[in-house]
Amino acid sequence: MAKSGILVIVSALVVLAVCGVFAEEKEYVLTLDHTNLTETVAKHNFIVLEFYAPWCGHCKNLAPEYEKAASELSSHDPPIVLAKYDASDEANRELSKQYEIQGFPTIKILRDGGKKVQEYNGPREAAGIVSYLKKQVGPASAEIKSKEDATNLIDEKSIFVVGIFPDPSGEKFENYLTLAEKLRGEVDFAHTVDAKHLPRGGPVNKPTLRLLKPFDELFVDFEDFEVDAMEKFISESSIPIVTIFDNDPNNHPYVNKFFEGTNAKALLFVNFSSDFDAFKSKYNDVAVLYKGDGVSFLLGDVEAGQGAFEYFGLKPEQAPVIIIMDTEEQKYVKDHVEPDAIAAYLKDYKDGKLKPHVKSQPIPEVNDEPVKVVVRDTLQDMVYNSGKNVLLEFYAPWCGHCKSLAPILDEVAVSFESNADVLIAKLDATANDLPKGDFDVQGFPTMYFRSASGNLSQYNGERTKEAIIEFIENNRDKPAQSDSAKVDSAKDEL
Repeated sequence: MAKSGILVIVSALVVLAVCGVFAEEKEYVLTLDHTNLTETVAKHNFIVLEFYAPWCGHCKNLAPEYEKAASELSSHDPPIVLAKYDASDEANRELSKQYEIQGFPTIKILRDGGKKVQEYNGPREAAGIVSYLKKQVGPASAEIKSKEDATNLIDEKSIFVVGIFPDPSGEKFENYLTLAEKLRGEVDFAHTVDAKHLPRGGPVNKPTLRLLKPFDELFVDFEDFEVDAMEKFISESSIPIVTIFDNDPNNHPYVNKFFEGTNAKALLFVNFSSDFDAFKSKYNDVAVLYKGDGVSFLLGDVEAGQGAFEYFGLKPEQAPVIIIMDTEEQKYVKDHVEPDAIAAYLKDYKDGKLKPHVKSQPIPEVNDEPVKVVVRDTLQDMVYNSGKNVLLEFYAPWCGHCKSLAPILDEVAVSFESNADVLIAKLDATANDLPKGDFDVQGFPTMYFRSASGNLSQYNGERTKEAIIEFIENNRDKPAQSDSAKVDSAKDEL
């Protein structure tokens, strides 16, 4: 290429660089760490903070959407600031603890310089993040002055709460605003002086809380303006008489509320393609009968409920199947249930006539590895009634730490092979129900040691062969000497 041509190209590149074509694209999400988190939060009345880990797949998926949202919200009046904080970094972990981070990504909304912390419960795509945060940065309860306002504010597919106040002042109105601020991350609120602006419900002449919903009776009114009473009313009224669990994303928020509720839970799984109509009416009648009696009802499609079948240790071919889970997490199961049998089954449950269902893996036909396999159906014989000193590991098949521990426990078991009174065992805690009270399994692996005399203790030491063996030796019950051994010992002394 001629020298003049090269000079032209170089000149063009210089011009492009000066114009910023090759400049790094601006990042709108603030990156914070332990050196500036507290100071930055303190400067903002409203800031959104994502706690992430670089290796987290969900965080990687969120990142471009979060950045797009930050870019758009930077031009909001006033600007809405989005930030991120690597909570997996060792130097950052101490500050992460005060925000009680349980997983990644976790997004918090921080108000008043960090004095108020609210969970982010909105969408994870850019447009949804923008829409949600624009609502959050405004007043907790918007004012409805016309039918047009109501149309613009009220999402017909979601729960929406409206305070109707002919005179928007006084204790009831203040309590309402307190509630709206408290629950603003979970429910949308508005208030009006006239119920005629609202899409559903008749006129009222006194303070009234009206909850609009896309199911059952479509709206319900409430007149107790104590904050706790209103919160309880919203919680209970936000769950359908029968929650539908299928692949429709519009139903998923109600499914979440169903499982978060404190009532006992009845779950009926059927094939929606063939059995929905046969069961829906009968099941709804039973749900109405027990409304307010401490039981919530869910009707699920077998196709959508694969995770539930695994959790309860059931198979899809057992459908139609009804599962009742009480407040103590005892489970009751009836498979191949008929529509007309549902009411009687619920009555038997309320009358205490049902036998709890206990999930257990099949008893192994061969159990000859150094570490013995325990399932729920053998727990009593192999651990409680064995008369042995038992180290029992509760594990999950997918757990990396459990996989690392496995060869170490094998070595421990081999070292005790000549001790008939010591047993090293493992139980898959994802596939077997655990008895209430004795074992507190919050993560994997968890190890407990039960001595031959019944003393139970959790092992929290190092996961090394030497440390585990030392723990067993210090906590085991030594076998009593036989009479012949005592005689031999006495002869030796003579």
